[in-house]
Amino acid sequence: MKPQPQLLIVDDDAEITSLLADYLARFNFKAHTAGDGVQMWAELARHPIDLVVLDVMLPGVDGLQLSREIRQRSTIPVILLTARRGIYDRIMGLENGADDYVSKPFEPRELVARIHTVLRRAKPTLDSAAALLYSDVVHFDGWVLHRSERSLTSPSGLTVALSNAEFRLLSTFLQTPRRLFSRDQLVEQARGRTMDVFERSIDLLVSRLRQKLAQDPQAPSMIKTVRGAGYMFNAQSVQGRSAWHN
Repeated sequence: MKPQPQLLIVDDDAEITSLLADYLARFNFKAHTAGDGVQMWAELARHPIDLVVLDVMLPGVDGLQLSREIRQRSTIPVILLTARRGIYDRIMGLENGADDYVSKPFEPRELVARIHTVLRRAKPTLDSAAALLYSDVVHFDGWVLHRSERSLTSPSGLTVALSNAEFRLLSTFLQTPRRLFSRDQLVEQARGRTMDVFERSIDLLVSRLRQKLAQDPQAPSMIKTVRGAGYMFNAQSVQGRSAWHN
């Protein structure tokens, strides 16, 4: 059975989001809803969202700014909805990180077609993320993680010791880099039978892993804290391969 893509609809009109969510369910989409930027970040932290349908005109932070912030933090595709039809508005939306742009009013079936198209374009990225899960060796920003040996090598060639929980946490981050994880999601991934009482604090666990990855004091931290939402692994390059091709 094909997995059900999870969408997030962000619009301050609750009636529109409800009707649209029901309509999208007919096409095997699981749709979550949010009324503003604050709720959007909460939903992104709560669910593994595959695509965001984002209205431009929102209370507080508008959709253009939110689209830009999403692109800075992750590779989640974004489709903007707007009542503005000018070419300048379309260009502004695309320049702010959107993958597509749909003018209101729109036919719901057209939006479904746009969603399918954008998800197909994003599929290589999704396939790459899935491939990382099964890679024996993962390279990221000069570091090398050998999964079978559970060893981590720094850019300078030093071996860095990892606890079981730190290894699981790093593996989770590497599977989907630049994705926002809530604390609850990370706790589920890092949990194990051998975890001791101190490792039950995800903040402490993240802090320990961050310190081990902090080779250059002048370089930005690879693990970014997103206030009120969780953490994101901000590695610029992540590549995996089978250990047989070392």
